[in-house]
This record gives sequence, C-alpha cells and structure tokens, in this order.
Amino acid sequence: MTTRIPLRTLITFALPGLPLAGMVLVFGVYLPRFYVGLGNDFLAVAGAIAVVRLIDIWLDPFLGVAMDRTRTPIGRYRPWLVAGAPIAMLGLYNLLMPGGKVGPGHLIVWMLVAYAGASMLNLGLAAWASILATDYNERSRVYGVTQGLAVLGAIGLALLPLFTRGAVVLGKAASMPAVAWILIIAVPVAVLVCTGLTPERIPSNPQRPRFSLKDYAFAISRPSMLRIIAADLLLTLGPGTTAPLYVYFFHDAKGFGIAEVGYLLIFYIGAGVIGAPTWGRIARRIGKHRTVQIACVAYAVAQTTLMALPRVWPGHGLAEAAPTVLGMFAVGFCASAFLLLIRAMVADVVDEVRLERGQNLTSLLFSLVTSTTKLGLVITVVVVFPILKMVGYNGKEGAVNTAHAIFGLEMCYLFAPIILVFLGGAMFFGYSLDAKRHGAIREALEARDASLSVAAAEESLVGAPQRL
Repeated sequence: MTTRIPLRTLITFALPGLPLAGMVLVFGVYLPRFYVGLGNDFLAVAGAIAVVRLIDIWLDPFLGVAMDRTRTPIGRYRPWLVAGAPIAMLGLYNLLMPGGKVGPGHLIVWMLVAYAGASMLNLGLAAWASILATDYNERSRVYGVTQGLAVLGAIGLALLPLFTRGAVVLGKAASMPAVAWILIIAVPVAVLVCTGLTPERIPSNPQRPRFSLKDYAFAISRPSMLRIIAADLLLTLGPGTTAPLYVYFFHDAKGFGIAEVGYLLIFYIGAGVIGAPTWGRIARRIGKHRTVQIACVAYAVAQTTLMALPRVWPGHGLAEAAPTVLGMFAVGFCASAFLLLIRAMVADVVDEVRLERGQNLTSLLFSLVTSTTKLGLVITVVVVFPILKMVGYNGKEGAVNTAHAIFGLEMCYLFAPIILVFLGGAMFFGYSLDAKRHGAIREALEARDASLSVAAAEESLVGAPQRL
C-alpha cells in the first residue's frame, strides 16, 4: 500500500529549492550579461564560465560517492545541506557584489565556490527526495510539488521591480547587490527549516558501505541510466541555449524594456507551478518516459509559435504584449516536465540497482544527471557567446546594435532548442523501466527487506551478532 506524504512535509522539505531556483535564474540568465557589462569581452566571460563548469561537473560525482558513504546520527543528507549553505552564501556575496570592475579570474574563483555550495544543496535534496518517497507514482508527486514550489523563488526575484517600485530590477547592474542579499538571507533560513522539520530514515547500523569502481560502473552502464543521462543532456541543451540570450533577445529583437523582460520571465517560470504537478499527474497515468516525449513535442510547437510573434514597439499596450505572454507561459509549461520527470526516473533506477546489486548508490546516480545539466549549460554559453561576438553584437548595457547583429542573435535563439529537445525525447523509445516493472522491483525489495528484518530479529533473540 502506498504511503502518501503529507503536503506540509513536502513544503518544508522543498524550501531550499526557493533560493536554489533564484540562483539558477541569476547565474543562467543575468550573471553572464552582468560580467559583460563590467567591461569583459564575450569570449572572456564564455571562457571563464566554461572553465568553471568543466571543473564543476566532476564535483557532483565526487559528492555523490561521499554522500553514499555518509552515516551520521542526524542522517545521510542533512549534514550536507547544513554544510553547503555557508559555502553558497560566500560565493553569492563575492559574485554579485564584486566591488568594482573585475576580470575573468574573479568570476572563475567565486563561481566555483558558489557552485560547490549549490551542488551540495541540490544533490542532497534530490537524493533525499528519492528515499522520502519510494513508490513509482508518489515520486512523480514529490518531484512535481517540490519543483512547483521551487519556481516561486525565481518568480519572487522577477517580481522585484513591482515589489520595490522599480528600485530593484533584474538585469540592471545596480540591482545585483540587493539580489545578492535576498539570496544570502534566504539560503540559511530555508535550509534550517528543511533540515529541522523533514524526517530522514537513519540506518540502525552506522557502518559505511564499501563500493568498488566496478560497482559504480555497473550502475552507470545500466541501459535505463544511459538513456536518462543522454536525454538529460539534450533536454538541458535545448531550453538552456536560450538562457544566456534571453535578456538580449527580448530587449533588442522583440522590443521589450529591461523591466518588462523580467516580467515576461515570470510567465515562463510561473508556468512551472501549474506545469510541474500537471505533468506529474499525466505521468501517473501513462508513465514518465511517455510523458517526457509528449512534453518534447508540445515544447517544439510552443517555441516555434513564440519565435513567430512580431516585435512590439515603444508605447505598446497590453494587447500587443499579450501574445508573447501566452507564448512564454506555453514554453515554460512544457519545459517544466523535463527536470522533474528525469529526476523521478533516476530514483526508479536507484531501486533497480539496489535490487540487482544489493547496494544503495542514490547520490552517485543523481550526481550523474546534475553533472550532465552542468555540462549542457557549459556548451550553451561556449557556443552562443562566440557567435554573438562574430556577428558583431554588443552586449553592454545601453548599447545600440545593428540589424545584422540582431539577426544573428535571433538565429542563435531559434534553431537549437527545438532540434535538441526532439533528440532528447527520442532517447526514450524502447525505454523499459515503466510503472509495471518498477512495481515488481519494489515488491521484491520489500520482500527481501522484510526477510532480512525477521532474520536479524531471530539472531538477536539467540544472542547472535546482528548483520545488515
């Protein structure tokens, strides 16, 4: 029988996702533009981000191994969240409040610090969620609710111009210190609530498991896991290609003001509040991998429609902006399916590996998809920023660009997302770890765990040493 997790537990558990979503928004959309605006060249910023990501992608597997070996009186994942918070705060402070003109070296150092803290938080939450819910369908609900709540963090930042009456606007360099302080305060508060109120099963035997490289190679080489890794990379590359271009595109190519660009982003992000639980419900009916494929087709249609909308002009009214608002909502609604369903599918592979190998490699397997996400974000910046430089686009705040440069910007924003998302969905043709297969796995695991518990109790009665 499936145990339904109370909504209040899900909300307290998911709170760190609020500042994490804000960090993803700021780092992915606004930070590259911020450092270009400080006087750095497109190629210098792209190179710095590439260096950071190429180092950072190796951090998650390392953290995954360490988390899988962690056994403490307060749990496996709770210590990692507590440790990750101050590291993320330190990186945020130095990245968003550089104290004047700084170069790529400053960006590299403090991005590494910020991403190290964020990785500890993100990976700890993702792995913890997989043991919070063990049922195939309940996992879709957990990841749906947590992602739906997380997007509120990004929406809150995008609404800052409204809350502050224009004093703080994402996309303006003068507003970055205020954004930094909001995130620096939110991170420890959210982590304290999460770690203080969320239950975590603590093993009765504190021994650390021993894993060999062959064990990890076995887990990684699972056909289901290989498909998930490839799909996650492609589904990150698709929407991710638009992130560093977003402000440039809607400001210069579509004619919206900087504050309006931020408001448009609200509809893209906010769509996830409805989209994430909706895709989760669809997945419970037809399966996670089929739902991902449907979302990929819907994304392609929505993105194409958004690109075809005409430019707005100064003095435009609500009627002229309404089609773009609807287009942004549609694209965001479709894209919200990718992250939550991929993470829920990894949790199913964790159970498959545990049944066949008798080992819990939760954190390592989740680290593989967080690493592919990071790799995808490296590729997007490294590819699109040099193209912008090649077509003569000027990314400094207030710059006026030629028609040729803006056309190059539009072409960068148009082609890659749709093709990459289609390829990501294609990875799941022939995918076999569906609800029926996972149900059989869970029954076998529960039967084995029950027999081990009975055996341990019998040994305890006769004074024999207990074993796992």
